Amino acid sequence: MKQSWAAFAFMGVLLVAVACSLVVGLEPAGDLRDFVFYELRVPRTVLGLLVGATLGLVGAAFQTLFQNSLATPDTVGTSAGAALGALAALVLGAQSSLFLPAATVFAFLGALLATALVSSVALSGRARLEEVLLAGVAITLAAGAISQALHAMADAPALFASAQWSLGQLPQVGYQRLLLAAGPCAVGCAVLLYRARELETLALGEDWARSLGVETRRIRVEVLLASSLAVGSIVALCGPISFVGLLVPHLVRRWAEPSARSLLPLSCLAGAAYLVGCDVLARHLIGGRELPVGVLTAALGAPALFFLVLRPRPRADGQKPPVLR
Repeated sequence: MKQSWAAFAFMGVLLVAVACSLVVGLEPAGDLRDFVFYELRVPRTVLGLLVGATLGLVGAAFQTLFQNSLATPDTVGTSAGAALGALAALVLGAQSSLFLPAATVFAFLGALLATALVSSVALSGRARLEEVLLAGVAITLAAGAISQALHAMADAPALFASAQWSLGQLPQVGYQRLLLAAGPCAVGCAVLLYRARELETLALGEDWARSLGVETRRIRVEVLLASSLAVGSIVALCGPISFVGLLVPHLVRRWAEPSARSLLPLSCLAGAAYLVGCDVLARHLIGGRELPVGVLTAALGAPALFFLVLRPRPRADGQKPPVLR
């Protein structure tokens, strides 16, 4: 029952955010108004829905898979690998191939490489889930170091373009590029939602999941690969938009306290509402200037991360954990 009320609440917030994104600041009438509405506002709003829903869903899936409230695409290496690939394409001036932009192709490869490294640790059978998460953190740090080296090698135009891209924003992409990003996101999200039941069983413990017939290794790899596909397409198009996958699942748990099977679709819905709302705020927070939405999500997510880390967690015996002095 609580999940149903939460779904209605998130849907209401989503409708308000979409309405504000489409009409706030729009010219009252004229051909220019129609152009801005249909060619700029509509694709940007749809892109915000797509990115927010995907990041919220992937964050919920990772937190369930790793049984860790801090597991997100930003901490397990997926976003960092995609960002490194896209940044390499921008800095090195790679040419587009077929109908896909070079940044998209390189982002896919970077995300898949980072995910393959984490998957190899997960499949080794010698690592616990916490150690798999630490491997993702190590990949994130290594990718960040290589990204700094690429920045040092770049010329002035490439450095400016990469700096703008790395802030994370919802660009004016048009309908064609929006459809190109929607395909990988739809495939990745469909796999995650399809595996929600298995993820819910994994949340009870890996041994228990095996006893119920869940192929834990295969499910883990499928979730990681589907997530890298979706996150790679987003990062290539919008740059790294951080903290959405971290914050949204925690907001859903606070409102609904759902099981893992309902956490994923609710996080998808809440993520879409959250990012579109942040984009509306970023466009109008500073008069006459537009703030990149990635800057705003980081500004909101960083205090939330401190709160999650510093929040006392009760022990199994019901007592508060000791405080170091």
